[in-house]
Amino acid sequence: MLHNKRIFETRGPVNASHHYTVSRKTEITKLAERIKQGRYIVIFAPRQTGKTTFFRWTLDTLEAEDKSYFPIQLDFEEYKNISLSAFYGYFHQDICKEILSHFQKRQLSLSETLSQFLEKSSITDHISMRQFFEQLSLFLKNQKVVIIIDEFDGIPTTAVSDFLYSLRRIYLSNAQQQCPYSVGIVGVKNITQLNYDRSISPFNIQDNFALPNFTLSQAREFFEQYTEETGQIITEEVIENIHKQTAGQPFFVNRLAQILTEELKINVKETIILSHFEEAYKKILHERNVHISHLTTNIRRNRQFESVLMRIALKETPVSFNLDNDIISELFTYGVVLPDSDENCQIMNPIYQYRIMRTFQPIINGLEQKYFPEDTEAGFLDYLTSDGKINMCELLSNFRNFVARAGYRILQVPETPHEFVGQYLLFTYLDTFVRQVRGFMYLEVRTGRGRMDLVILHEHCKYIVETKLWEGNKLYQAGKTQLAKYLKLEGISEGYYVVFDHRLKPQSRQEDEIIEEQTIVSYTIPVIQEKPSDNK
Repeated sequence: MLHNKRIFETRGPVNASHHYTVSRKTEITKLAERIKQGRYIVIFAPRQTGKTTFFRWTLDTLEAEDKSYFPIQLDFEEYKNISLSAFYGYFHQDICKEILSHFQKRQLSLSETLSQFLEKSSITDHISMRQFFEQLSLFLKNQKVVIIIDEFDGIPTTAVSDFLYSLRRIYLSNAQQQCPYSVGIVGVKNITQLNYDRSISPFNIQDNFALPNFTLSQAREFFEQYTEETGQIITEEVIENIHKQTAGQPFFVNRLAQILTEELKINVKETIILSHFEEAYKKILHERNVHISHLTTNIRRNRQFESVLMRIALKETPVSFNLDNDIISELFTYGVVLPDSDENCQIMNPIYQYRIMRTFQPIINGLEQKYFPEDTEAGFLDYLTSDGKINMCELLSNFRNFVARAGYRILQVPETPHEFVGQYLLFTYLDTFVRQVRGFMYLEVRTGRGRMDLVILHEHCKYIVETKLWEGNKLYQAGKTQLAKYLKLEGISEGYYVVFDHRLKPQSRQEDEIIEEQTIVSYTIPVIQEKPSDNK
């Protein structure tokens, strides 16, 4: 009989008694050390990365170690659209409420003088705020006030600059009893992205702290808790695939865990294996949830995002991870791109890349009627063999011929950058095919730039199609070798290499080669075709 009461949580702060958790001991120690040093810290991370839970745990840990720390937790989420005077009024109320709560938690009584001070004091602007803290320090004596402000992005625009200037003045005051002793500002946006006078940073004393995604060992620890409580085994292969496809993003790790342990209805006595993961992964790639809604909303904010994201994903030439560039900075803020080991941009995980492709993919490209030759018998079903397997060579040869049939019209696909129209068309073509034959397609983003693998699962078979842009013969040939090595790792004997040639005089070719004992079928497809002249 199971006594497990804990669940995987995706909707908000987690509680270790009710939810499976990642301890994050190393990260808590690092943040606690900065607080002990009296730092004023800016902690920003995309939504649903576990920020709120992490900060609460850090304060609890700090207070448990040393009772001289006086934690105050605030949240600015509701303040965005209120007036300046209302903001400071509510700020004062929240501070006083937290002070009372702290004393009650420790089963202590407020002194009469402190009680009168809280009752009679007020905060009406940034200067009275600073004065309030100066007086508060006299009542709390040796207590070190630590303020964590969650959802700082919600601060009214008119309050940002002066609020931060006053905190800066407190930090630089060298007062014997600095109050607040330490401040943690938590939000999606970095301080530099909030609206204030950009001529000088009002908070240039900040110490930045980035909350990372789960490591593989943390993800393993996460699932071991579940196995220990339920007895259900999750194979190492599944855990590694979860981490690989999510890059440790906390929401996605928890969401896949929910699907595997709750929604697929797998008997608890049955081991969760790779086929179960593939079923869960298919669900998460196509479902609509709050996290994906945030992603798609954010990447639609600026038309330039599409071109930059596709360049990062599909071109060999790297895009520098330059936070001084507004586009890169904003995509980083939303958690869409991260720096790789060479300080170039990479899309955060394969799930994001797949959903980005789907977001910008035209619903109708206007070329669907040209998918098949005139002598087609059953449309996409023509590309299944007699035993129900996929004839990938014929399917991709038809795609190459489709591009030729469509001719210059491929450059007229609505709202699609010409540079990446080939990848969009192939993605749409294969996606349509896979749905009709009841298969499953996802992206595999391997180490290195300029390559995107479309992985198709159908009838217990895996097919890998690598797609990239023509950027010279040397890179073209190198890509075949890289694909062959990847196939060997995957235990697959044949792979498909589709290269889109945008040169003024592109060349169409198909090659079948044996490279490192793997069969590589290559297609070079011209995509730069001009509309025929009316005079011809």
